[in-house]
Amino acid sequence: MLKVSDVRMKEVINIANGQRMGYIEDFEIDLDNGKIVAMIMSDNGKSLGLFSKPNDIVINWKDIVMIGTDTILIDFDV
Repeated sequence: MLKVSDVRMKEVINIANGQRMGYIEDFEIDLDNGKIVAMIMSDNGKSLGLFSKPNDIVINWKDIVMIGTDTILIDFDV
């Protein structure tokens, strides 16, 4: 089982282009189903509130390839 605090400490790497994307800032959750729908990253390094901003990077759960011990691998077209 993963804790949100553990996931936020893992670096996100895009396997589509090898880019180091940064770290997860927030999550989008479907409260009706109790599932994480997406992870949200800020492209300007600022902390986020409850709602994403237009310049945030939203990574859908289907784009996550693997969550490892130190990194999160995604396949994401930027």
